[in-house]
Amino acid sequence: MIDACICTIGDEILIGQVVDTNSSRLALALEEAGIHVNRMLSIGDDATQIEETLRTELSRNTLVITTGGLGPTKDDITKAVLARVSGSEGYVTHPGQLEMVHRILRSRGLDVLPNNLAQAQVPDKAEVIVNQLGTAPIMVFRNLAGDATLYALPGVPHEAVGAIPAIVADIRAHQPLESILHRNIMVYGIAESALSQKIAPWEDALPRDMHLAYLPNTLTGIRLRLSVYGGDPEQNSARMEEQLGLLKPLLGSLLYAEEDSTLEKAVGTLLKEHGKTLSVAESCTGGVIAHLITSVPGSSAYFLGSVTSYAISVKESVLGVPARVIAENGVVSSPVAAAMAEGVRSLTGSDFAVSTTGLAGPAGDEHNPVGTVWIGVSGPLGTRTFTYCYKNDRKRNIERFAASALNVLREYLLEALLGR
Repeated sequence: MIDACICTIGDEILIGQVVDTNSSRLALALEEAGIHVNRMLSIGDDATQIEETLRTELSRNTLVITTGGLGPTKDDITKAVLARVSGSEGYVTHPGQLEMVHRILRSRGLDVLPNNLAQAQVPDKAEVIVNQLGTAPIMVFRNLAGDATLYALPGVPHEAVGAIPAIVADIRAHQPLESILHRNIMVYGIAESALSQKIAPWEDALPRDMHLAYLPNTLTGIRLRLSVYGGDPEQNSARMEEQLGLLKPLLGSLLYAEEDSTLEKAVGTLLKEHGKTLSVAESCTGGVIAHLITSVPGSSAYFLGSVTSYAISVKESVLGVPARVIAENGVVSSPVAAAMAEGVRSLTGSDFAVSTTGLAGPAGDEHNPVGTVWIGVSGPLGTRTFTYCYKNDRKRNIERFAASALNVLREYLLEALLGR
């Protein structure tokens, strides 16, 4: 198995001013290609630190990939370090990247300055993959520290991500790669610790070369990832299917997808396959549920619309929630959640509806602690309500409220449409 290290360069990452998304995108692509990423590092704009880190990682790994530090300004010092690390004796101008510099700047109506032209100059030991999206070249240095290869990418995210196909193709052309297989299944409605206990006998009986990872997420639940490194891909795929066939009955309705997916996609699939429609009434979630549903391509086939009834007056005047129900039960209550779901269903004429009313924070009320949500779901099986209480910050509570509403809806749809 080929090992790789990804290094991001720039003070802006270390001080938290910029979030490093390049490393995650690179790691995903390398893993799919059969390359094991064993380290991710962030380095500041310090030439000595960059050089020491690169020399160390080149001695440890077959591949080292850097992003950042290749721009036209004085704080972009990576190229000079790469020249020293590679043993280059000088710089040469790469004609393909020089042409790209002129083309990009002309297209933007900008003057071509000397520091722009300098970006097309590379250490003489570098091979160049022309950056089609920016002025800084993609550089490749081979046979460093023996047999290691270093790829230097620009730090601008769309340029770094755009370079990935060319990088992976170059690696495949020069390295023998083994297979890596992953299978993902999505679970919602159970804590990670409880899930681990529930499937412990199955997990303990896994073949020694199969690895299970638990990957929790507020909006999507728990992704279980089964992995096999190396070996024959077809045989491993068949073995993984056999193991997953043993796992799925243990999960029952907790399992909502056999791929890396989302609750909103699972809900949409059920609605679309049965030609049914949905509407949403939100209070505490403030439109998050509608946003998630409409983020799925093709959602216009089943999603009719939503009402974000944040104010009590909108609950009463638009959704038709009786003032008496609110006065007697409080706005965060089962009767109000039920009336909201029924109201938006009647208003839009949808087959199904889901609603939320709750207290995301920072405070609760005289009846409910902070983190309380009531969810209503209405459809041909009648109207049902459910309550949950989460002990998180406001943002996390809203995400959990929305995910719980989608899951309640999903389970209602399974019963109404499939009889489960």
